[in-house]
Amino acid sequence: MHPPTPSLVIDLPTVRRNLARLGDYAASHGLKLRPHTKTHKSIALAKLQLSLGGSTGLTVAKVGEAQVMAEATDDLLLAYPAVDEARCTALAKLAARCTLRVAIDSTFAADALSQAASREGTTIGILIDLDVGTHRTGVQSPAAALALAQHVDRAAGLRLDGLFFYPGFIASPPDQQKAALEAVDAMLRQTLDLWKAAGLEAPIVSGGSTPTAFQSHLIKCHTEVRPGTYIFYDMNGVRGGYASLDDCAARIHATVVSDAVPGQIVLDAGSKTLTMDRCGPAPDSGHGLIVEYPHAKITKLTEEHGQVDITACDRAPKLGERVTIIPNHICPCVNLQNQVWWTDNGSDPTPMPVDARGKVF
Repeated sequence: MHPPTPSLVIDLPTVRRNLARLGDYAASHGLKLRPHTKTHKSIALAKLQLSLGGSTGLTVAKVGEAQVMAEATDDLLLAYPAVDEARCTALAKLAARCTLRVAIDSTFAADALSQAASREGTTIGILIDLDVGTHRTGVQSPAAALALAQHVDRAAGLRLDGLFFYPGFIASPPDQQKAALEAVDAMLRQTLDLWKAAGLEAPIVSGGSTPTAFQSHLIKCHTEVRPGTYIFYDMNGVRGGYASLDDCAARIHATVVSDAVPGQIVLDAGSKTLTMDRCGPAPDSGHGLIVEYPHAKITKLTEEHGQVDITACDRAPKLGERVTIIPNHICPCVNLQNQVWWTDNGSDPTPMPVDARGKVF
């Protein structure tokens, strides 16, 4: 049995292998894992991560994801600043059900969360977000991290639990990451020394990413790592040098629906399936890799059409033929699906809901 196309099909043996490999690595270096569920958005896969990967809890990006993933664990980290009343109130209520932590980078966020937690009679754990080079969020210096930590330590309804960082700017091949990771470690150490001198502790130092996951031991201040795409991987990982095609567990199945234009075929997977994301390490490589036709190039996406240049192929795909595509960036592709399909050692595909799909709040 084949699912209708376009569809996203997950190979569970590959998923298990990816989870176990990083779990073994983390255990060998005394690290805990807190996988980021924004990649798969599935309660079932979150539970699999918790059972196979040495995980201490889960990471989420949004409040809605936290509310869903509370069904999988009682230990959640929101890796996203919450500053508005609606989010803070929802988080304060959720903190009555589980251990909840939030990464923040402002006294504004601290005060908003403190007020919400005080109203609800709950306690929210806080990690201070330190910008180590990604320049997206995070306080800008160790001194600023100390000042915010002291503010949190005095706030009602909040518990200072440690530091948060994201080395997302490090996307080079693993054998070229050492100097950048050691510089991050030095900045973290400086911050922790300031905290210690001020009488503050940081039992959690939470960081990491999929590109740097297997070099996490170079950041000696780490206590836990938050990888996301490692469960599936994608062409960003393959072309970035930290994954192989065999590691890619999630693939789009599509059908050739037109070959009327010379040198081109059209697939039924457009921007509603593959997204418009280019490959970071190879932005001119097209919108994903067609596994059966590696010399083909997905050159243009509209909502329902994927236009493929096949002039470099030694044979042309046929009308009605099914092909498989490894997307550039798997996370938004999953979010476009109401359900995905999984196979286990050659079993017929089985549907699985994407439980946290569309949770933008």
